[in-house]
Amino acid sequence: MSAVPSPPPSGGLQGLLAEALRGASDVVRGEIALFRQEMANNLRSLIVGLAAMTGAAVFAVVGFLVLVDALVKWLATVVGSEALSALIIGVVFLVIGIVLALTARRRFSLNGLMPTRTGQQLRQDAAVIKEHVDA
Repeated sequence: MSAVPSPPPSGGLQGLLAEALRGASDVVRGEIALFRQEMANNLRSLIVGLAAMTGAAVFAVVGFLVLVDALVKWLATVVGSEALSALIIGVVFLVIGIVLALTARRRFSLNGLMPTRTGQQLRQDAAVIKEHVDA
C-alpha cells in the first residue's frame, strides 16, 4: 500500500492565509478587550484612591476646626497653658491627617495603572504563534 497524501485544505494557500488572518484578528480583538477591561479596573481603583484622598483632607480639616477649640480649652485646664494645649492638639490632628493622606497615596501608584495582564497575555500569544510558525 502506498501512502496517499491528504488533500490540501479547501482554498489551498489562500484558505490557510485567510484562516491565519481570522485567527490573528480574533487574538487582537481579545487583547483589546482585555486591555479595556484592565484599564477600566485600574481607573476604578484610581477613583477610589482619589475619593479616599479627598475624604482624608476633609476629615483632617473639618475635624481640626470643629474639635480644636474645645480640646484646647479642656487641655488648657489640665496642663495649665492654653498655648501648650493648642500645640499638643495641633500635632495630634496633623498626625491623623498625614496617616490618612499616606494611606490614600498608595492608591495613586502609576504602576497600578499599567495593564499587566494584557502584557502577559501578549507574551503568551506570541509564544503560541511562534510554536505554530516553527512547527
